[in-house]
Amino acid sequence: MVAAEDVLLFVNAATASTGQREFHGDALGQEMSLDFLHEYMLVNYRDLYATTLALGINDHNAVLAIRRLLATGRDATAEQKAAEGALIARRLRELPPPRVFRLFTALRRDGVNNRRTRAVIRDWMASLDSPAYHAVKYRTGFKAGLKHAHIDVGDGELRDFLFGPLERKPYTTPILETWRQAHYNSGALYKLPYTVAEGFAAKHGIKREIFLERIGDRMTPLERLRTGEDALDPLALIDGGAKYGGPPVPWLTRLAVRVLALPLDERAARRAEFTDALRAFAAAEAGKLAGTWGRVTAVLDDSFSSFGSPVKRRRPLAVALACHFLLEALAAQGQYTPLWMSGRDDPLLAYPSGATPLGLRLIDALETAPERIVVVSDGWDNSPPGLAGEVLRVWRTRLDPQQRVDIVHVNPVFDAEALDVRALSPSVPSVGIRDAEDLVPLVELAQFAQGRLGLPELLAYLDGRVRRFLGAD
Repeated sequence: MVAAEDVLLFVNAATASTGQREFHGDALGQEMSLDFLHEYMLVNYRDLYATTLALGINDHNAVLAIRRLLATGRDATAEQKAAEGALIARRLRELPPPRVFRLFTALRRDGVNNRRTRAVIRDWMASLDSPAYHAVKYRTGFKAGLKHAHIDVGDGELRDFLFGPLERKPYTTPILETWRQAHYNSGALYKLPYTVAEGFAAKHGIKREIFLERIGDRMTPLERLRTGEDALDPLALIDGGAKYGGPPVPWLTRLAVRVLALPLDERAARRAEFTDALRAFAAAEAGKLAGTWGRVTAVLDDSFSSFGSPVKRRRPLAVALACHFLLEALAAQGQYTPLWMSGRDDPLLAYPSGATPLGLRLIDALETAPERIVVVSDGWDNSPPGLAGEVLRVWRTRLDPQQRVDIVHVNPVFDAEALDVRALSPSVPSVGIRDAEDLVPLVELAQFAQGRLGLPELLAYLDGRVRRFLGAD
């Protein structure tokens, strides 16, 4: 049971925390707590630690785990190395290329250059569909990876581009030649990837609005979302994401972040457009599970602490907003009840304000006679303090000891001092969440946090998740 609790503790932290400042805690505390938990898991449960790469932990912690596993290969058996290698290779394919290149740079800085590390770098770089494209877009990281793994690119042009880019002219590879010409011809930069062209545009003194208008066709869906270009056409984003390939992107949560960054007046004026877009993403995410969760009531936190922090601005509120639309899609038709902490009934106009009356909202939720209650909150119950825990205790011990109503608390904020997400009650599972897209597997995992199932059941569950992650099932 201790092992099961330790694994769940780590998964909560590695899902919710990115080592950044939160509303109630600074970045240093987050980093120190994460560092301790990673080291603790690596030393005590190496096999389970590697398995968490298949459990949807966020990209930041996946990179930290991969770094530790590769750096401590001497402590692993041959069987462990084989299992870890498969998980690492699979997770690397899901990571955005910039994170992978930063990982390679960190491994080089740490002096981690064992045979397994070189093989991991070589295999990942060999899997790239267009090495020249990645070399142009991520030149520094690409070159660092090649040098650290002692890889011969085998292409004279690509080698020249990486180590002496302006010494060769012309290039026969189109994108390399376009990059060379963009130094002298401003028209050529519009054929380059957006992030590369952006630097050339600044060099040539091109106005931002003109640049964005002309570069539009070269932008990926995520770049369009970040800049506001065609950000609210969900079908185009989904189709575009498939076109560009790469790792899956949590579009629903990303779009929620984008919507909440807009002024209230603009959100109100474009309410129908935003609602349709978020519902389209939620329906795509729910997939075959749409309408299968029965009567669902959500308790959603839009209190002042949902602002997050200057580096994670409105992130907890965005997770709550995205979960709202996903739960609406998962619930049976017409059987979904959202209860916002503020009492507002228009999710598109949500903004961080007020206290956190979790206990009162839980009473309201229970009165709707749901089959499932999902609480999305940082867990700081303060109006009045402790009422939520008492409501849940009485409900579980006196009114619903058979647990007919399934209650799950998902928390987007990691409490660094407690080394866990802040819980509401010992009788209700609390799990960490980063993106709303992780909600369904987290609800599955929550059953182990209740203590009714132990390590054997958890190991069986993890084995199934790993097999699906690696495509064995």
